[in-house]
Amino acid sequence: DKLNNIEISTDTINWWSYFLCGLKGVYEDMNVENPKGMQVLVSGCIPPSAGLSSSSALVVGSAIIATVSNGIETERSSLASLCARAERFIGTQGGGMDQAIELLAQEGQAKLIEFNPLVANDVKLPQGSVFVIANSLQEKNKAASNEFNSRVVECRLAAKILGKKLLKDEAWKEVKKLRDVEKQSGKSLEDLIKILDSCLPKEVYSREDVLSELGITDQYLRDDILTSNTQELQTFKLKQRARHVLSESNRVYRFREVCHNSKGEQGLIELGELMSASHKSCRYDYECSAEGLDTLTELAIKNGALGSRLTGAGWGGCTVSLVPESKVDGFLTELKASYYKDKQNADLESAIFVSKPSAGATVWQLS
Repeated sequence: DKLNNIEISTDTINWWSYFLCGLKGVYEDMNVENPKGMQVLVSGCIPPSAGLSSSSALVVGSAIIATVSNGIETERSSLASLCARAERFIGTQGGGMDQAIELLAQEGQAKLIEFNPLVANDVKLPQGSVFVIANSLQEKNKAASNEFNSRVVECRLAAKILGKKLLKDEAWKEVKKLRDVEKQSGKSLEDLIKILDSCLPKEVYSREDVLSELGITDQYLRDDILTSNTQELQTFKLKQRARHVLSESNRVYRFREVCHNSKGEQGLIELGELMSASHKSCRYDYECSAEGLDTLTELAIKNGALGSRLTGAGWGGCTVSLVPESKVDGFLTELKASYYKDKQNADLESAIFVSKPSAGATVWQLS
C-alpha cells in the first residue's frame, strides 16, 4: 500500500526524500499498479550540499530502478523529463538540466541541452585543457530555503511583464518563462537584453508595482504566479534576474560556437572569458553566489585558470575552472595551499579534483 501511495514531506527533507521522488514519479506518471518491492543499498561519493546534483542523482537512480524492476521500457529523454517533474515533489521549482545530463551524457562529450522538447546536442570541447572542480565547503540546502524558488518567481514575473509589453492581447497570461517571451515575440536574446532597461526600469519592484504592471489582484498573484514558500515576498529584482537568464542563455550558445569554430589557445581563452562572465552575472545579477565561491574563482584565475564560475544552484557548493593541461598540477597545489589551508578536516581528494565528461546513468544486471 505504501508504494501505491508514496507521501513526501516538504517540511522535513532527508536525502531519501529524493529517492522517493523518483519512485513516486515513475509509479504515478506510468500508472504502475502494485509496484514490486525492492531491497536497496545506496552508496555515493558526491559531497553533500556541494551543488553537484547529488539530489537529482538520487531521483534519477531511483527512477531507473523503478522502471527496470517493473519491466517498464521508456526513452531516456522521456525519463529525464519525468525525473525533473518528480523532483518538484520536494517543493523546489527546479528545471531539468541535471536530470537530463545524468541520463543523456556520453563519454568525452559536453551537451547543449534544450527543452520543449528535450534535445541534447553534442559539443566537442577543444583539446588542451581540463575542468577542475573545487568545493567551497559552504553548504546550502536549497529545498529548505526559499532563495531558489524566489529566483524562479522573479524570472516568472519578469517574463510576464515583458510578455504584457511585447505580446498581443492576453498572451502574457500563458507566459511562464523568459524563453516563452523570446519565442513568441520573435526577438533575439540580444534584442531582449537591450530593451530590459526600458521595459523593466526599476531596480527593485514592490508587490504593489507588480500588481499594477500586470493589472492583477493580490489573490491572482498568490494563486497563479507565486509558489507555496514565496507567498509573502514583498520585493522583486526583475531586471537583474532577467538580465542574468537572457545573458546566460546567450553565453551558452556562444560557448558552443567557440567549441565548434575556434581552435587552440585562443578558443580556450574565449571559453574561459565566458565562464568568468557567467560567474560575474551569477554574483551580481542573480545573487546566487557566496563568499567561498567568489574567493575560489578569484584564486583560480590568480593561479592560472582561464576562467572560473560557480556550478550548480549556488549559495555554496562548488566552482568549476578551465585550466590548461600543462598547469593542472601546479594549479591544484596552489589552490590547496591557499584556500584549504585553514579548512580543518577537509578531505582534499573529494574537495578538489579534475573532471572529464563521462557517460550517464547506467544499469548493470549481475547474474
